[in-house]
This record gives sequence, structure tokens and C-alpha cells, in this order.
Amino acid sequence: SKSPSPRQNMPVRYFIMKSNNLQNIDISQQKGIWSTTPSNERKLNGAFWESSMVYLIFSVQGSGHFQGFARMGSAIGCEKSQDWGSAGFGGVFKVEWIRKESIPFQFAHHLLNPWNDNKKVQ
Repeated sequence: SKSPSPRQNMPVRYFIMKSNNLQNIDISQQKGIWSTTPSNERKLNGAFWESSMVYLIFSVQGSGHFQGFARMGSAIGCEKSQDWGSAGFGGVFKVEWIRKESIPFQFAHHLLNPWNDNKKVQ
């Protein structure tokens, strides 16, 4: 029999990832990678190592929609990608896209974030 994963009893974490443009989302969906600002890296890496699963929910700034969600597939490394140019991003990490679909924020207005003053998730 297979031994259980050492992280199976740990929490699942969720993050809303805002992108400045749809092109970055398209690159991520095609290549299975993502890059974020250095200020987000410590929080995401901590979640990756301390959680059983990390889900990233993507939204283009100002779109009023979610563009889909993915599972974080690796810790964030030091290697940078030229795919996003030199826009102040940190290292690249793998993402496994689960759903690629434009979903209006209004479909999630019943979800409230207790770590953000119970504001709507968007």
C-alpha cells in the first residue's frame, strides 16, 4: 500500500492573483508557469511548503472577471523568465491550470474573505 503524503493533513491555501493584462494569463496557460512580484514570493513559498495544496485564482486587474484557477506546482525559484519582460517580477514557478474560463465576479459575491474584513472575493 502507498504511504500517505507527509502534507496530507495540512491546510489547503487559496490566493487571488491579479495580473496587469490578459497576455500574462495566456502565457501562463500555454507554458504552465507564473511569476509574481518579489513581495509575494515569501508568502507563496511559505504556503507551498506548509500546505497540502495551494490554489491560485487569477484575475486581470479591472476585468470584473476571474480568468480561471490553477494549482501551484513548485516552489518559486531564482530563475526569471523573459516571457513577461523586465516588469519587476521575481522567480518563475510551475502552475497546473485546472480551469481556464472567464467567470464574472458576481458569481462569487456570496463568498466573503474573513482575512479581508469579510469583503467580497473578487
